[in-house]
Amino acid sequence: MNLADVPKEKLSPMMQQYAATKEKYSDCILFFRLGDFYEMFFEDAILVSRELELTLTGKECGLDERAPMCGVPYHSVDLYLKKLVDRGYKIAICEQMTDPALSKGLVERDVIRIVTPGTLIESSMLDDNANNYICSLYYGTDGSCALCFADLSTGEMSLAVPQGTTDLTVRIMDMLSRYTPAELVLNAQALSLKSVMDFVKVRLQCAVTLRDDACFSLDTGRELICQQFGVDSLELLGIEEDGAGACAVCGMLDYIRETQKRNIARFISIDVVDSAETMGLDLNARRNLELTETIRGKERKGSMLWLLDDARTAMGKRLLKTWMEQPLVQPLKIMARLDAVEAFIRRACPSWRCVRCWTMCTIWSV
Repeated sequence: MNLADVPKEKLSPMMQQYAATKEKYSDCILFFRLGDFYEMFFEDAILVSRELELTLTGKECGLDERAPMCGVPYHSVDLYLKKLVDRGYKIAICEQMTDPALSKGLVERDVIRIVTPGTLIESSMLDDNANNYICSLYYGTDGSCALCFADLSTGEMSLAVPQGTTDLTVRIMDMLSRYTPAELVLNAQALSLKSVMDFVKVRLQCAVTLRDDACFSLDTGRELICQQFGVDSLELLGIEEDGAGACAVCGMLDYIRETQKRNIARFISIDVVDSAETMGLDLNARRNLELTETIRGKERKGSMLWLLDDARTAMGKRLLKTWMEQPLVQPLKIMARLDAVEAFIRRACPSWRCVRCWTMCTIWSV
């Protein structure tokens, strides 16, 4: 039984509330809070019961036939969300906005968050040793292009603007390989980049979300960017006022605001990436070198990162991974990094472990 096929006027008041909410978030699985459970109905219940191997039951809904239903406990919802997100689904969390014990009539409910592969923030659903990036890809009708990467769990945001039109698709795929995002948000024009789309589908295998052109528009987005980073002009961020980079950042912030239902205060700066500063490594090179995972089993154990990683904090582990995947090529920056490591070793902790860490930095700076 599909919700779209049932007469809404015959549904019970609570089920009409569910149907109205589901209509707004038709591309998501709707987790509808009822007491101590998140319930799913109709086609969502059938889908989730199959994916999570849950018991499919039924609920009186005002129709002659009971509505398919399944549910998960709210106190252990992260476990079920993780399984669905790993399969590429988007989940809309609909919470009770008023206390059922004090409410007269129907309890008020509303969606407070949309959970997607690229917008996870819970540590229980993430790998502390690696970033969970989401990418906003904007491709203009004039051939301009930009990619914005963000990690909601750490507050990191970067912007890359490939220059020129020669080998543009190659540079886009190189940036995607460098960050390996869990989710890709793009405008309709970007679908014309056939080789990039094939690369995303076959090699990256990340979730893809198509957004309206209005989400990348600078008419309202320019003010949104300035408010987010506390500046009066995009130029203060190193972003062209009317360039593709501004559109990509606008698309990112708009998507974050829509999924999180609020602005994310932890984004206080943006790093404009200079591709000339780091060595370009495509996905084949990264895999053949087994930098972060083995070719055969795609496991961390046995990779170069596993061998060299002696960091004691999650932040240090993520930094080392970034350094390995993006080796410096400019001598001045390499020497600056080595000088910093040398100062740390001499003044802070001249132990064997720090010497080993210094050796790793030396290797991956050249």
